[in-house]
Amino acid sequence: MSASDLPRKEATVLRGHEGAVLAARFNGDGNYCLSCGKDRTIRLWNPHRGIHIKTYKSHGREVRDVHVTSDNSKLISCGGDRQIFYWDVATGRVIRKFRGHDSEVNAVKFNEYSSVVVSAGYDQSLRAWDCRSHSTEPIQIIDTFQDSVMSVCLTKTEMIAGSVDGTVRTFDIRIGREIVDDLGQPVNCISMSNDGNCILASCLDSTLRLLDRSTGELLQEYKGHTCKSYKLDCCLTNTDAHVTGGSEDGYIYFWDLVDATVVSSFRAHASVVTSVSYHPKDNCMITASVDSTIRVWKS
Repeated sequence: MSASDLPRKEATVLRGHEGAVLAARFNGDGNYCLSCGKDRTIRLWNPHRGIHIKTYKSHGREVRDVHVTSDNSKLISCGGDRQIFYWDVATGRVIRKFRGHDSEVNAVKFNEYSSVVVSAGYDQSLRAWDCRSHSTEPIQIIDTFQDSVMSVCLTKTEMIAGSVDGTVRTFDIRIGREIVDDLGQPVNCISMSNDGNCILASCLDSTLRLLDRSTGELLQEYKGHTCKSYKLDCCLTNTDAHVTGGSEDGYIYFWDLVDATVVSSFRAHASVVTSVSYHPKDNCMITASVDSTIRVWKS
């Protein structure tokens, strides 16, 4: 994909949140998206048609992250009320609440089979929860971090997490091994490349860092944006040719994966861009901001 094909034309603006939108995510096939924010709600949208479908309300404080199963039947959410909510998408009913974190929960992810949820907490821990059992206790707690855990990615056999302690930690579930890559700067978001070979980490020194997953080697650094005090998403485009992320000045940046040059940047929002999610197949992305809007971009 060439830089000229990158999405930078505003197709739709999704409005409805009252206050900052903290995350907006495409579902697995890219037909829908979910958003969550300061107004304590989660919203389901068809971003391509600009339609709001459903609102989910039960959280007592801001909702910081949301993730949906591959079959779109269940979703998971977390936030300032220290709880993880497991929802039925169609009915909007809360199936279960997982409690155990001692502080705010920053991120949640389903595993590939949607049977386990992993949560990352301000209490310096990762916790895994079984969706199939009726237990509300975690099945695993990892508390080797020295500071708040901000972001988590899962593979079939590993949990990977980024922390304000400056590390990206990989836990091999099968053999109980932990690998620590120290980036020397607070990590506020991580995402995996589509081929699974690399981890992209957003750090609070306004730098994105690309790590080789097998060796921990620092492959590249991406700069130009501002990221000093907010949790800002970063990700790779669906072809892994470009890196993209938001900025605290309302801009979106695209970098060439290999040589790290800025190939495109534009003002996307009036304020901090908190969230960026790239469509799994098409040249399309959604961005969210503290300006309470979600914007859909196409090429």
